[in-house]
Amino acid sequence: MNNVSLNTQAIQNEVVNIITSVTNINPNRLLQVRDLTSLGLDIIDVVDIILQVEKTYQLTIPDEVPVYTLDDFVNYVSTQTLKQAS
Repeated sequence: MNNVSLNTQAIQNEVVNIITSVTNINPNRLLQVRDLTSLGLDIIDVVDIILQVEKTYQLTIPDEVPVYTLDDFVNYVSTQTLKQAS
């Protein structure tokens, strides 16, 4: 396994931890469903998640970036951390 996929997996694990701590959603359910809107999260939950992800990774997620799923968060953080590393 290369560093990028290890990094992506680590990011996914951390984002899952953030989402579950903010929402109390079971991590297994989150990994199965992945779509935050179908899990009944409201805008305040999503904003709290965004703020926690930004704080954890020391980045800003602009309003125009779609973050509706677990994968949206992971992909954005992965892309930004790769940019910061280069």
